Formats: sequence, C-alpha cells, structure tokens
Amino acid sequence: MKTILKKIEIALLAMILLTASGLKVQADNPPDEGMWLPLLLERLNYVDMQKMGLHLTAEELYNINHNSLKDAIVGLSNGGASGGFFCTAELVSAQGLLFTNHHCGFGAVQELSSTEHDYLTNGFWAKSFKEELPNEGMCASFLQRIENVTDSIIPLLSDTMKETDRNSKVKEVSARIKKRAEEGGKYEASVKSFYGGNEYYLFVFKTYRDVRLAGAPPSSIGKFGGDTDNWMWPRHTGDFTVLRVYSDAEGNPSKYSEKNIPLQAAYHLPISLKGIKKNDFAMIWGYPGRTSRYLTSCGIDYNLAVFYPTIIKIFGKELEVMKERMDVDKAVKIAYAADYAGIANTWKNFIGQSKMLVRNKVEDKKKMIENDFTAWYSKEPSLQKKYGKILDNLSTNYAAMKKVAVPFFYANLAGNGLDVVQTANQFGTIQSALEKKNKETLKSAQEEVKSAMKRQFKEYDEAIAQKTLAELLRMYHTDVSKEDLPSIFSVIEKDYNNDFNAFAKAVYNTSVFTSLERTNAFADKPALKVFKKDLGWQLAQSMNGATGKYAASFSAAQGNVSVSNRKFIAGLREMNPNLVRYPDANSTMRMSYGSVLDYFPADAVHYDYVTTLKGVMQKEDPNNDEFIVDQKLKDLYNAKDFGPYGENGEMIVCFLTTNDITGGNSGSPVINGDGQLIGLAFDGNWEAMSGDIMFEPDMQRTINVDIRYVLFIMDKFAGATNLVNELTLIK
Repeated sequence: MKTILKKIEIALLAMILLTASGLKVQADNPPDEGMWLPLLLERLNYVDMQKMGLHLTAEELYNINHNSLKDAIVGLSNGGASGGFFCTAELVSAQGLLFTNHHCGFGAVQELSSTEHDYLTNGFWAKSFKEELPNEGMCASFLQRIENVTDSIIPLLSDTMKETDRNSKVKEVSARIKKRAEEGGKYEASVKSFYGGNEYYLFVFKTYRDVRLAGAPPSSIGKFGGDTDNWMWPRHTGDFTVLRVYSDAEGNPSKYSEKNIPLQAAYHLPISLKGIKKNDFAMIWGYPGRTSRYLTSCGIDYNLAVFYPTIIKIFGKELEVMKERMDVDKAVKIAYAADYAGIANTWKNFIGQSKMLVRNKVEDKKKMIENDFTAWYSKEPSLQKKYGKILDNLSTNYAAMKKVAVPFFYANLAGNGLDVVQTANQFGTIQSALEKKNKETLKSAQEEVKSAMKRQFKEYDEAIAQKTLAELLRMYHTDVSKEDLPSIFSVIEKDYNNDFNAFAKAVYNTSVFTSLERTNAFADKPALKVFKKDLGWQLAQSMNGATGKYAASFSAAQGNVSVSNRKFIAGLREMNPNLVRYPDANSTMRMSYGSVLDYFPADAVHYDYVTTLKGVMQKEDPNNDEFIVDQKLKDLYNAKDFGPYGENGEMIVCFLTTNDITGGNSGSPVINGDGQLIGLAFDGNWEAMSGDIMFEPDMQRTINVDIRYVLFIMDKFAGATNLVNELTLIK
C-alpha cells in the first residue's frame, strides 16, 4: 500500500491510544449489546441466545477439540495475525472459498488492476483455480484456541511500578507465553490486554499466506452509492468479494507457490436461501477492531474539541486533491482508488462521530456514570483513597494533551505524512552511515533503501504529491500558531514569500527524494552535502523536529490517561461485581447476537429492515460514477430474472440487524439460528455513529448485504456458476 494509507494508520493509532478500551457500563445491558469472547459464550450468553432463536449447541459454536462454527471464521491481515486484522471473512466451501466485503478486497483488486485489466470497473471472475490471482501480502488466519493468561501476568505487576516498567514486564511475560504457544513456528500467537490492562488472553492462530482473488463484482455493484451512501440507510450495495485460501499438498500454511492447492476445509458455513424476516435471530462473528466504551466525558470533550476536527480537515483536503486528479486520469484513478476509499471512510466516520456524539448526548450519559462512580467511592474512605483522584487526573491530562494536540497532529499528518518527507526519512540510515563513515553499514542501508523505494513509488502520481504538499503546508501555516510552526516555514516566508505553490514546485524540481529515478541514483552515490542542501531533506528534518518538540509532553499525558483509565475500569468493575460485562473490541474474535429489525431514526420517519433492487434503479444516475447501474443488471431487473434468489417478485439487496459491530467486522458472516449464512455485515448506520463509544439500543443497526443478492450477482449477473456450485445451499 502507498504512503497515504500509513497516515490513516497514524491517525487511527492516535485515536486508539487516546480512548481506553473497556465496555459500556449500565445497570441492564440490552440483549443486542456486546461483542463477546467465544470462550465465554456457554457461561455468559448461551441461554439468552437460545431464547432469541439459536438452535445450535454451545459446542457447535466454539470447541477447540472438534470442528465448530468458529473454524469457519477468518481474520484477514497484511502480514499475519500478530498485527491485527483489517477485515473478517468466512469459509463457504470445502475447497477454501471465502466470502468477505468488496471494500475489504478493494485494495487487492486495485493492486491487480490496470488500464488494460480494470477489474475495479469491470469486475473479475475466475473460471478455474488456475485463473485465480495471488494477493501479495494478504493472509488468512484461523483461530485455534483462546486461553485466559491473566494469572500468569497480573501477579507480577503492582500499582507501585512505573508505567514503563509495568509495560516492559507485560511485554516480557507475554513474549514467553507467545513463544511456547507458537510451537516453533507451527502457529502464530498474540497476548491481548482486556479491560484497560486488568486481564490478558492468549490467542493462537494458524495463518495461511497464499490467498487468491476468485471473484469480485464491478464497483458499480460492490461500491454502489460510494461515499454518498457510506454509513447510510437505506443502502443498496452488493458489498462482497470472493477469495480462496491455498495450502501446500499436506494442508499446511505455505507462501504462494504454483504447487499449492485449495485448502481442504474441515468445516464451512452452509448458506440459507430461505431469506429473513423481522425479529429473526442473527449472530455475527468476526474481528472487530476497536471500541472505546469506557471513554470518559473529558475524553469525549478532547475528541470533539481537537482530535476529530483536525483529522477531518487534513483528510478532507487530501481527498479534494486526489479527486481532482482521479477525475481526469483513469490510470491515476485506479492507482489511488484504495487510498482514496480508505481515507474517505475514516473522514466520513469522524464527521459522523462528531455529530452523533452531540446529538445522542453521549457526554452527558458518561457524566452520569462518573457521578455514580463518585457517589460510590465517596461512601468509603478506603475506596476514596484508591479511586478519589482518578477523574481529576483524567481531566488534567486530557487538558495537557489538548494544549499540544493540534501542532502535534499537524506535524505528524500534514508534515511527516507528506510523500517527500516519508521518502527522505527512509534515507536517514544512509545519512547516518555517511556521517559515521561506516562503509559496511552504508552498503546495507543502500540496499534496504532501494528496496523500500520500489514500494514507495509504486502507483505514485507526482502531481498529487506536489499539490498535497502545497495545500497541507498552507493549511498548517493557517491553523497552527506562529510560535508552533516548524523551522521550514521561516524558509518559505523568507525565500518564497509564503507562496506554498512555489515552494512545492521548487521541492519537486530540485529534491532527490521526489522520484524513483532520483532516489535510486542518490542511493547509489549519496553525499552529505546533498543532504544538507536538499529542500526535501530540510522539510523532513524540520517536521521531525516539530514532532519531537511535542512528543514528550503529549506522550506523558497520554500515558497518564492510560493509567487512570485502567484504574477507572477496575473501579467500575468493583463497584458492581455482579454485572455481566463484555470486553471492548481489540481485533480479537468476538460474537454478537441480535435480531433482524427496522428502526425509527427521527420523528415521523420509519426505515424498513430491507432494501430491494428496485432501489438501485431509483438511485441510478449515469452522470455520477457512484450511482452507475450496469446494463445487464437493469436487464435482469426488468425481466424479473432473479432465479431462486428472489422473493415474491423482488430481489432483496440489504437488510438490517441489531448486532453490535465495529470496524474489522467488515466481511463478517451474519448467521441464523441454524448456523447458516444469511448475509455479510459491511456497515453501520449514520444515526448511531457514536456507537463505538456508547451503544445506542434504539438506534444502532448493522447494515448487511443479503446472501441471496450475493448469489444472484455471482450466478445470474456474472455467470460464475463454478463458484456457486462449490457452495452448500439450503433451500
């Protein structure tokens, strides 16, 4: 992936670190709320699930000794399970076939596309195993077991330890646990923190590194509605992609090889053609990335005051620059499609969170929880001593973060996130070796940098990079106080009269860090004098200095927030020990359960729980690439040729459930009470965008593509009967 995606990771990492993990606290959780660990389902949830319509046994859901439903759930990653999962997929055939979302496979399809083979626009359907296309770096992980290892870690920690020492001890012990579980490389393992660091669990995976593209609808179906409909209901998007996992001849994980064979899966999900109706039981399994339901009122204030507005503004400008070029150049549109989609998704998500946190009065609800907490500990001197300063500490440290957040985020995103700066920074090892006159280190650094440059300039457009540089620096200059501006702005003022276009042009005309040809030539023959004079290097050094200027104070306050949050969570659990609590999402396998249901988003407004192909035709706009409808799809609709997938003369496209999900659940299977696949989860609704911080039972809905629409597109639209024939269909 290109460098812009790294910016999203930086922003999301910042958000994750600023919002403590945990769970919503209330007297009586609604049945739809919660992302539950499969290990605990039998003890905590099974009876309630039966009452709602589950017909499977607890052992059929999660069992580490025999095949169970959890064996069909797949975590998708770039590089392996240890780094977490970007999406979820599910096994749907005995030959390793996976379903996931179109937007989950979007980057892979984009990487495989070109102007000659534009799979994004036209779709892709392999008619045989040989035609399936490898996805470099994509991995599919299957959970083997979960183990509570809290008792192996917590006794070695204490409240008197410095936070750095505590973190080091956790890391040390976790490494030993992980090493034992991996059995010399047979498995992948990770130890995850829960409840803000009050509990720890081990997760063991078998990871397959040969995942190939088997099918994808055209974007006019898989991305229908685009950014306009994103996070919105009613929705009409056929958001699915088909992948396949390959293994070696013995069924073991293997890197890509032409000798590999489709994975012979011991368990896969059967698919229901019976359809859904209101109040049907629905469970969703997958790998939700992050929720923040223990975030305090002052954390919400911080997000609304500085974090969200800063990210929204920076990402909005990046999108504007990209869109301008993508609209006039097809090759650029293909090259930047995944980056644009990723940034746009985060940008709109933060806009929605900003609005719905206010509309749903989440800060007030958090203050009520904090008031109850204060009233509880105030009754007992020992509790007051233990918990009395926590909320004040949180308020103080969020205030400290707020003071430096804007210049800190600008330095990271509008500075270090720039293409030329990221490129220059990768030459730091060469510059250091030259200064130290270490020839051996220099040779190694040259090889590493040249390899990195191939990735850096893959699918790169200089016009976008140059204009983004000018626009973000102009915004930086406007939004950050003069005393907080990096030193490079003095150069821009003195030598370019604050003409940011002129400065950007000079950088791209003269810097050795602005093209693959220049970087390779400089890597072959580097010189310290070139570093010193190069505008791109000067820009990078300036931004690095700005980041460093605020990093210490920001990180210190952030660390104090983390400590106080851990104690706050512990206090809330102690306050009401009998309340069943679910852990916050942290990219580990979870299950949520709920029902198919409509909702009332506002006064006099009612949203049905299904949409149909009729709505696609109603939204059609041939002048807007977000709402183009393929002629073949129109022909099938007009002929009502829906095959066995239609219902009462209609083709259902999407449906709603009350399940509790978040990012990372994209591609998750929606499963009925008989353990059969009925849809793929792909989005949440606008009115509950604050749901990652507080679940909204009356309003929160999961948007799913109906599995019958998936099959209709594969069969009737694409003619991919070879793939459909692999599936286990239940009529």
